[in-house]
Amino acid sequence: MDPVTPLDTLCRIILRAREYEAQVPGNYDDDEDADEVDGEDGEALSALQDSINTSVEDELRTSLDDLAEDQQAEVLAFCWVGQGTYEAADWDEAIEEATDEVSSGGAVDELLEMPMLASVLEAGMAAFDLSCDGIGDLS
Repeated sequence: MDPVTPLDTLCRIILRAREYEAQVPGNYDDDEDADEVDGEDGEALSALQDSINTSVEDELRTSLDDLAEDQQAEVLAFCWVGQGTYEAADWDEAIEEATDEVSSGGAVDELLEMPMLASVLEAGMAAFDLSCDGIGDLS
């Protein structure tokens, strides 16, 4: 399969998503010392980052917004395959539903809210023997 979205673009999205996921506020159920886990707004922060950098989210959002509609649909469909919502054999159905989601304007928000975006995008690409090996910073 040859993706509509250039492979280096997909890999750049994965890289940005990893950066974003490393700093997204987490939910802590433990009775940990609040001074150790609270951020500016009292939200617990992941162990990898001690403050929220909104520019990372802005960069990821911009990368997704800058994609053409068919490319946004493809990224969303790859993610759905990666998380098991669709099988690779059901690609046409996944693309059709993703295209509907893009048309309604909710695709970028759905992607940004998706748990483990980088991992599910990679897994979806892997289902079609696509990989970021040897591509830029991900090699």
